[in-house]
This record gives sequence, structure tokens and C-alpha cells, in this order.
Amino acid sequence: MSCQENSALIHGYLDAELDLVHNLQVEDHLLQCATCAQKYRNLQALRSAVRDGGLYFRPPEDLAARIHLLLRESDTAARPAVTSVREAPNKMRRWSWQAAAALAASLALVAVLTYRFAPGASRLSQGDLVVQEVMASHVRSLLADHLTDVPSSDQHTVKPWFNGKLDFSPPVRDLSQQGFPLVGGRLDYLDERPVAALVYQRRKHVINLFVWPSSEETQEKPLMRQGYNMHHWAEAGMSYWAVSDLNNGELEEFVRLVQTHP
Repeated sequence: MSCQENSALIHGYLDAELDLVHNLQVEDHLLQCATCAQKYRNLQALRSAVRDGGLYFRPPEDLAARIHLLLRESDTAARPAVTSVREAPNKMRRWSWQAAAALAASLALVAVLTYRFAPGASRLSQGDLVVQEVMASHVRSLLADHLTDVPSSDQHTVKPWFNGKLDFSPPVRDLSQQGFPLVGGRLDYLDERPVAALVYQRRKHVINLFVWPSSEETQEKPLMRQGYNMHHWAEAGMSYWAVSDLNNGELEEFVRLVQTHP
């Protein structure tokens, strides 16, 4: 099985939707291909993160009561007074159209209220998904005893290790004199592509610096997710994500050094 064929089946494998033959083929491929195995682990972590209750919208307790009240008011306003038996059929027909219009208006109002009170209820954007993937990769590297593939404090050892493993050469800075020693590097899989993960340390705090090519130039505001600080920027053809439980002031210092250090 090729990597392309595996990519077409991996979501079904993750959701236990494949038949026995395809299931065994995917399992065999994941045992042989480190890149696809990493992608599978990322998908597992992403699914766990998306299932986190904090991502789900919980409407205000009185929302249902307010909707029912609006429906009753619309129904009352639309119901005509029947003055005679002869007028009743025409009145009823007119009422049916008015009731339908009122119901449509009420449903539209429900949609507006839902949008107003649930701005986070829409599907995650691509940017949000990348944030979740980066966070999942950082946490997994701390839990799975797989922090580095090439453990070394020498930038001239770490940088060439990526040759032939990536379609780009990640910039590797030596920041040991500034208090952020290099620990090593590893391959990771983010945003549907292999990326470089450079690992630095500040005292006992691990910093994962994820790097991959980008055509953008941006500097986004710092984020905090699950107690971890995150910084994202893109410059000189590369996208960077720095993640750590280090306090935000020191992580900002690390980001500044990465951006300015030759």
C-alpha cells in the first residue's frame, strides 16, 4: 500500500469503518511508514481534542423559553378572528399562509439568536485545527517519550539530520548563550505535511519550535491553551509555532531571539 492509498483510508481506519482486508493493509503500512504513523497519531490526538467538552457550545438556560414565547406571540398575531361561517374558509386559508410566514420568521430568529449567543458553535476553521494539531503534538512529545529523534545540542548536527527527510531545510539557532539550549530535533506531521520540530529548554521547561514552509508574513497574538503558551509567526518563507509551559514573558524572549539571532 502506498502513502496516497493509506491517506484515502486512514480516516475510515480511525473510525473503525474498514473491512478486515483494508484494515489489515492499513495496519501493515503504519508499521512500515513512520510518516503515516505520525499522521495517524496526530489524527487520534486531534479527535480527542475536538471531543473536549470545552469546544462545545452550551446555550443560555432561558433560550428555549424565549424561543417558545416568540413562537406563541407570532402565532397569536397571525391568527385571525372568524366573523362568519361564509368567511371562515377564506380566513383559514389566509391564516395558513400567515402562520407559515410567522413560523419562517420565527425560525430565522432562532438562527439569529443561535449565531448571536453561540459564536463558537460553528465548525472549527483551518487555523483552529492547526492550533489543535500543534498543541496535540507538543503534549504527545512530552507524554510518549519521543521528544527527539536526534538528541544533540549542536546545531551543526541537528540541521543536517533533516536532509533527505524533509523537502526544506529548517533554520536551527544556537541559543545556549542566551539561556535556551538546543536539546535536539525530530520529525512531526502538522497541517497535512511533514514538519521539523526543534526542541529547546529553559531550566526544566521544554519548548517545541515547529517549522515548515509558508508564503505568508505574519505575527499573530500569543495564545494560551490548556495552560500552555503558544506563539505563531511567519517570516522568510517559514511558518513557526513555539509552544511551552514556560511563562509568556520568557517565551516571548525566546521568540525574539529566534527571530533576530543569525
